[in-house]
Amino acid sequence: MIFSLIIPVFNRPDEVDELLDSLMLSDYEKPFEVVLVEDGSTKPCLEIAEKYAHKLKISYYFKENSGPGDSRNYGMKRAQGDYFIIFDSDCIIPINYLSEVEKALKEDFVDCFGGPDRALESFSDIQKAINFAMTSFLTTGGVRGGSEKIGKFQPRSFNMGLSKKAFEASNGFGNIHPGEDPDLAIRLWNLGFRTKLFPDAYVYHKRRIDWDKFTLQVNKFGKARPILNSWYPQHRKLTFFFPSFFILGLIVAFLLMLINYDWLLQLYFAYFFIIFLVSTYQNRSLKIGLLSLVAVWKQFLGYGLGFLESYFKVVILKKKPEEAFPNLFFK
Repeated sequence: MIFSLIIPVFNRPDEVDELLDSLMLSDYEKPFEVVLVEDGSTKPCLEIAEKYAHKLKISYYFKENSGPGDSRNYGMKRAQGDYFIIFDSDCIIPINYLSEVEKALKEDFVDCFGGPDRALESFSDIQKAINFAMTSFLTTGGVRGGSEKIGKFQPRSFNMGLSKKAFEASNGFGNIHPGEDPDLAIRLWNLGFRTKLFPDAYVYHKRRIDWDKFTLQVNKFGKARPILNSWYPQHRKLTFFFPSFFILGLIVAFLLMLINYDWLLQLYFAYFFIIFLVSTYQNRSLKIGLLSLVAVWKQFLGYGLGFLESYFKVVILKKKPEEAFPNLFFK
């Protein structure tokens, strides 16, 4: 089994530098390939790739901009390995990552796996707060932090493995973004392939992001989910509705307060207080605990409103997703 690491890049040479530098420290003793796919960047990373070419086997490709999903497909079609590992360019890879993946595949081979993400001490306080919001069991059920159920897992493409066999059978990622990774996972299930969470195959996901970008990102996540539900109704989950229920419930809580019923609002305060305590303890920082309140609020508000808008347009009005949200689809 030969690993090909597929990394789409768009105007992020500094991130690629950090990622490749982390791979230089890998304890994996077998050969592996790094496939960099420049997705129409105006700030290419070719010089960075050449900087590490003496140590790592790197294949570099430049193509017109067509989005991350298509760029991953482009790289996998040209990769020489028989098992592809997909990273976002803003990831830093632990020294034992490839060894952990090989170990897990030997114990129970699956054609598609996903791994969690963590935060490095060097990350900014906002990055750590967003990481908490995205990975905590209290917010997402641990979907990115490693606590989602290990079997029947929907891998996320920032840290994902895919066999060549599964890629060729599925034709890889579709043109929706975000949402291309759960879309691929469900299509793989329908083709008879298994997916699995590898809890020890984590990466440090840096997330080059500020509050506005984070809100926009989770809003797109919310818009993508009803589209996926309409495509694959048998895989709908009640948990997908929770952020929208959260926002609607908060409105109800304020209305109840007007007639002197504040018990529901107290539950919201209690929930956010628990968020504050847990994040403060996990991050050993009062500041990050407070910033986590902002991150969780923006996460629920952005996702919840995006979900409701998409549900109304796609499910109730029966609009075609490509017409309702053209910015979620690459041509």
